[in-house]
Amino acid sequence: MTDFNVKIPESLYKQIEALATKENMSIEQLVAVALSAQVSAWMTKDYLEEKAQRGSWDKFQQVLNKVPDVEPDDYDKLD
Repeated sequence: MTDFNVKIPESLYKQIEALATKENMSIEQLVAVALSAQVSAWMTKDYLEEKAQRGSWDKFQQVLNKVPDVEPDDYDKLD
C-alpha cells in the first residue's frame, strides 16, 4: 500500500466521514473504494471511446440491414 496525502474541502471531509460511519468502514477504506470506482469509470469511458473510433457506421448498417423486419415471437416481446 502507498500513503497518499491530499487536501480536500472541510465540507467534503465531513460528508466522507459521515458516510464512512454509516457504512461501518474507515475513512481510508471509503476513499479507496470511491477512488477505485471513479478510476474504473474513467478507464471504461476511455476504452469505449477507443473501441468506437475503430468501429464503422457503414458496417453496422450492413449488419442491421440483414435483420428481418418482423414482429418478435410473443415470448420475446417486452411488456
